Amino acid sequence: MTSHSVCLLFTESKRPDCAAMREFARAVPQVTITHNPAAKNSNICLVKDADAGIDLSHQADRPVWMELLRDGLTFDCVGLAPNPAAASPDVSFRFDIDSDATLDQYEAVMLTPGSHLSGGGRSLPVLRGLLALARDLVHHFEDAQVACWPPSQSAIGRRFFDSTVTSWLEGGPFPALGLTAFTEDNDGSLVSVGLKHFIDQELRIEPDLARDKLAATRLGLRLINQLVLVGGIDESERIIGPDGSRLLLRPSRNGMFVRVCNE
Repeated sequence: MTSHSVCLLFTESKRPDCAAMREFARAVPQVTITHNPAAKNSNICLVKDADAGIDLSHQADRPVWMELLRDGLTFDCVGLAPNPAAASPDVSFRFDIDSDATLDQYEAVMLTPGSHLSGGGRSLPVLRGLLALARDLVHHFEDAQVACWPPSQSAIGRRFFDSTVTSWLEGGPFPALGLTAFTEDNDGSLVSVGLKHFIDQELRIEPDLARDKLAATRLGLRLINQLVLVGGIDESERIIGPDGSRLLLRPSRNGMFVRVCNE
């Protein structure tokens, strides 16, 4: 599994097979199946209404996959039924999922940028296409219950994933809660998890601002939205916080963090 992947967790024994994916492509105008290695004559690209005979005998011990085209970009979809599911990622944070819910009960299907996009997996256009395709699958398949994002070790409930990603695709804020998470450091600071996937830096809200964890999280989400847009910082910047306070953003000495404190 690469750090550029989205894993969708399906109800046990409810992962889509190749036939279900062809129905998905017919139902979603933005999506086309461009390659299906499980089909006879698999080097022939598939059009939306094409049916192909499926021969799974030669790959019974490995996940079935397809190549999907959305917004001019191709993505590999791995782990289709009836062959083995994709590997499920490690999860440390949950959003819109009960804390006592057992994720082991689900089976994973993984979406990954195609090989020709391997060098641009962190770019915003590729990320938008990847998340848009994952959102489309969640819309179409009711048994897609959870979306997992490995860079933040997050598992996101289908409703929250759908709403935040759709809002972003329609011009709203970056879906920071889920694509990033927050953890408390030993000194009381609040530190992001997963932001470095996008900008090579994590956000660190210093203890003087992090005493109120809810307010600090809200501040962090606003800042992450801006940092993803500008691509991080390499010199100090002064900003006005949501409450009107004057804040200082400055890169750490090693450049790995954007530190936030009162000016």
